[in-house]
Amino acid sequence: MWSVECEGMIPKRILKIALRECGNLRKNLVYLFCMVFFPILVTVFFTTMMSDGLPTKMPVGVVDNDNTSTSRAIVRKLDSFQASHVVEHYPNINEARKAIQRNKIYAFLYIPKGTTDGLLSAQQPKISFYYSQASLVAGALLYRDLKTVSMLGSAAVGQSTMRAKGYTDGQIKTFLQPIVIDLHMIGNPWASYNYYLSTMIIPGILMLFMFLITAYSLGAEIKFGTAKEWMAMANNNILVALTGKLLPQFLIFLTIFYSFMYYLFGILNFPHPGGIVMILVLGLLTVLASIGFGIFAFGLMPSLRMSLSVCSLWAVLGFSMSGATFPIFAMHHSIEALAQLFPLRHYYMIYQICIFNGYTFVDAWFNIMALLIFMALPFFVVNKIRKAMLEYEYIP
Repeated sequence: MWSVECEGMIPKRILKIALRECGNLRKNLVYLFCMVFFPILVTVFFTTMMSDGLPTKMPVGVVDNDNTSTSRAIVRKLDSFQASHVVEHYPNINEARKAIQRNKIYAFLYIPKGTTDGLLSAQQPKISFYYSQASLVAGALLYRDLKTVSMLGSAAVGQSTMRAKGYTDGQIKTFLQPIVIDLHMIGNPWASYNYYLSTMIIPGILMLFMFLITAYSLGAEIKFGTAKEWMAMANNNILVALTGKLLPQFLIFLTIFYSFMYYLFGILNFPHPGGIVMILVLGLLTVLASIGFGIFAFGLMPSLRMSLSVCSLWAVLGFSMSGATFPIFAMHHSIEALAQLFPLRHYYMIYQICIFNGYTFVDAWFNIMALLIFMALPFFVVNKIRKAMLEYEYIP
């Protein structure tokens, strides 16, 4: 009779604690901003900033000392490319170099005097281009454009010369381009940085908020002296106390995360051949794993300041350890092993395998198991959290 009564009381205690937590969420603006306002702002900011997919019309300069119809044609071709926009002509290399150093342009093309005469007489004149790698994306895209326009300039002169000698168009094409490249970009044929970055950066920031809010809500009980009251409502059962306290946060974060995924895949039509079921499962696993890690971080060191520092550090390092910007297998073996300790790494792998490429969950079983382990981490520290709530005093 007693056990049945206690079991019946547990849902009531959880509901009562959850209602208490809803009151805390309503009173403290930190929760409103970190759980609703900032996630929405971050989502809109990044997806809007990269809405074109690729940077376009980046400023470049030209140093045209040849100043012939051929050199001007090369400049016009460069200006016609999607990523490049010729904004200035400079009298010499020094002026163009200073413009790069002042961030007025990202690159410049140098056409020395006598280039056209050298092309017509088959003397292989040199066309130089300089680009800044301080911005990796801009440097890579402009390098592609500058290299292409240099090759097109020499090919145009060669085509005119060979046509004057009586070669057919087929012979000219074979001579100028003996090997034809058939390029297929798998998964992201648009080369969109929005598809590539927003699906990693935004979830990483959302996970950061989940880490911080979870640790903050636990630490705030000690800081504001309400820990014993909270534990008394759960009859000193730490599992009941944690479940009731984090239930409203879980529902809010899950709603925000699903809204983010609907915005990406439903409104912006990001590619998702894996389907809606995999999206929903990944969102649920991510939210539960993030909250689990936040509880674990607080349990390791039941201090508001220290647990927030650990959560911040782990979330920020997760961006580098996810493998989205630099492949994990190219890192040192110890770093590759360490990367498995970051939830964002496993989120990104499941997204790439199951949603972006359409494979089954079986192919991502290791990463799914890793997120399940993150969900189970709080069970290793619940006793320490219980002791902290009942015995610790807050030290500013």
